[in-house]
This record gives sequence, structure tokens and C-alpha cells, in this order.
Amino acid sequence: MDTAAHIDDLADFVVASPSSFHAAAEVARRLRALGWTLLDEADDWTGQVVPGARLVLIRDGAVVAFAVPRDADALTPFRVVGAHTDSPGLKLKPNPAFGAAGWQQAAVEVYGGPILASWFDREVELAGRVVDVDGRQHLVRTGPWARVPHLAIHLDRDTNSGFAPDRQREMQPLIGAADGPDVLTALADSVRLPVEAIAGHDLITCDTQPPRRFGVTGDLFASPRLDNLTSVHAALRAMERLEVGGAVAVLAAFDHEEVGSETRSGAAGPLLADVLERITLALGGGRAEHARALAASWCLSADAGHAVHPNRAEKHDPTHRPVAGGGPLLKINAVQRYTTDAVGASLWGRVCAAAEVPWQPFVSNNDVPCGSTIGPIAATRLGMRTLDVGTPLLSMHSARELCHVDDPGRLAAAAAVFLAAAEQPAQGVRTRVA
Repeated sequence: MDTAAHIDDLADFVVASPSSFHAAAEVARRLRALGWTLLDEADDWTGQVVPGARLVLIRDGAVVAFAVPRDADALTPFRVVGAHTDSPGLKLKPNPAFGAAGWQQAAVEVYGGPILASWFDREVELAGRVVDVDGRQHLVRTGPWARVPHLAIHLDRDTNSGFAPDRQREMQPLIGAADGPDVLTALADSVRLPVEAIAGHDLITCDTQPPRRFGVTGDLFASPRLDNLTSVHAALRAMERLEVGGAVAVLAAFDHEEVGSETRSGAAGPLLADVLERITLALGGGRAEHARALAASWCLSADAGHAVHPNRAEKHDPTHRPVAGGGPLLKINAVQRYTTDAVGASLWGRVCAAAEVPWQPFVSNNDVPCGSTIGPIAATRLGMRTLDVGTPLLSMHSARELCHVDDPGRLAAAAAVFLAAAEQPAQGVRTRVA
């Protein structure tokens, strides 16, 4: 595995993907450059979804790509790598233009669960889409337009003893001096529209400092949006180099995971279920064949996880200590915030063995409740066996996160084996009755 090349490619992907809409578009762009066909959900898929087809579709900030084996039929199972394209940040409000004390500002609300302190005193851009009055969508990224300023310590001597910013008052970024254009006028100019032609926008902040390797030996990698572009990129790399096996290989990257996934482009929506059913139907099957295909299928829910923090090790489980550079995580939770069970753990072990990558089990400290992923949602909606994995990070949900340079490529290698169903077969089920 060429670690340097993979990290360089991940950095390029992050730079091209400052928002969920950009990430979905970049996945589709790269696959189409390799000959994949862009599919329209509103079309009849008969004659398009056929054995040997490689297809990709976009729904808002989500993207689904799939490759059909040449010998596929209606009973062919699915191998799905599921991830998400969104990250926590500050989302522009509908009427964003305001100012105070000689400054132009942009009104924002908090999206997801960001580490708020990480958004102060860094130059950020607004990225996403602008929709005009005719319904046309324009991808937008502004470059370094905005900054949330700290109050000087001279004016708040207690700031280092307990910083807890007021979300409404203190999180509103500056975009310029009072005599400059307001944010909506500047956005209209950027897409060459009059301001009255903007009907709506979905724009979020992203750090403009580029990803980079650092550390004494360059073994660390800092970047915006590693949660969860490490997983989207890993699945993309696997699809780009895919050797199709005995299953329909599927990349499903959803939007809105950070806010619960309950949208038309989120994992709790019908997108993936509809696509998988339409594949079976296009291959000549019906409801019974689709149920049989799902019963033989797997979903790899790929989302970032936590490496042990060296300064706060007590927040981690004392007997499970995943480290940066130790390989991707297998995420396990007794109350099913992650979906991995013993059968999934067995599959993951065989996948990683075939990919020749190490892996690490992750569970949370019992006193520190964990987050969740698209895994439980996919398992509930589809009835498909699902397991949760991901790249170990520090500073998750910061504006700028951190991982070891080796781990993203290892996740991609494992994803490639999984999608191709190239792991060693299971040895069957043996039951011993006492």
C-alpha cells in the first residue's frame, strides 16, 4: 500500500468536498471519469441496470454508486459500504445579513455537534448550494470569507477557566467591515445572479486551511471533515479499483447523519432501500427474490471512531485502547448504538486478513455514552446484516481533526475486499448442545 499516495489523494478529495453537496458531486465526477454512467432516479432503469453495469446517482448531498456483476441475477446479494458526507459546523440562516459595531456579519445556526471552540479565530468558507427562483441549483464555495472572533482576554480574564460560548450571541462570524457588501449580496455576485433571484441556500462553514501531514516524521494527518470523508473516500477508492465478485457492490454516502439522518437524503430515508429494490427488479426479480437477496447481503457502516486521547485516557475504556496507526476500528456497543455482533466480527476479521491490514476493537467507557452511526438505521430499514467500522481519530467534531497517515488507506484496502466479497469463506455454523 502506498500510504503517501493515498493520503495525498484523501487530501485532494477533502479539498474538493467542503460540503455534502460537493462531496457527492466529487464522488460522481471521479467515477464518471472512469466510465461509470450517471443514473437519473426519475428514469426507467430497465435496460440500464444490467449485468456488468457501473452506475452512480446523486440525491442532494447523498450519492449512491453500484457495480453489477456480469453474471448477476435477481438473487445476487449486495455488499454495501455506507458512510456520510456531512460534518458539524455553522449553517447559514435564511436571512443571514446583519451587522453591528462597524462590522458585516453572517447569521448562522449550529449544525450537528461541533466543538464550538475550534471554530474561533480561523478563516472559514461557506460551501454548499444556492437555488435560484427558477429552481436551478448552483454549487458554491466562497473561499475565506468568515471568521468567528474571540473576545480578547483583556476583556474577559476568565475565558481560560471555563469557555462556553453562547451559541446565539458569540458564534456569528464576521465577513467584513460595515461598508462592504452583505453576505447575501456577495453570494449572489459569486453565482452571477441578482440578489432577488436567490430563492434559498444550504451553506455550511468549512475550514480553509488545507489538509497536511505533520509531526516529527510526518506520520500524522490534520484535516477538516475527516469525520466522515475518510470513509467516503475509502469507499470511493475501493469502487475505483473494484474487482466485482459475487455481489452487487454499493457505495452509499448519505447526508444529514450529524443531525439524525431523517431526511430524503439521509440514511433513515428511503434512498438506499429504493435503489436496492430497483436493482433486483431490473434484474428480473420480485419481492421474494429481493428478500432472499437481502438475507444474503452485508452492510459495512463506515464512520470515524476514537483513538485514545493521551491527555484524557480516563475517558476511554480501560481494556480497549485503540491507537493511531493501529488500523481501522471494529465498533461494538451493547445497546446497539453500533450494529456489530459476533458474526460481523468474524467477517471483519476475515476481510482484514485478506486485505493484510491490522484492526482494533473499540467499545466506549461505560460512563461515557457513545454516539451512533448509520449502521443501526440501515439494519433496521433493510434487515441486512450490518457491522460498524471506522478510522481512529483525535479531535472528532473539531473544525480540524487528526489521524495517523496509515489508517485511512487500510480502511480503503479492507473496503475493497469487502465490496468484492473476496474474504475467506466462513466455515459454516457449528452448534454444541450441552
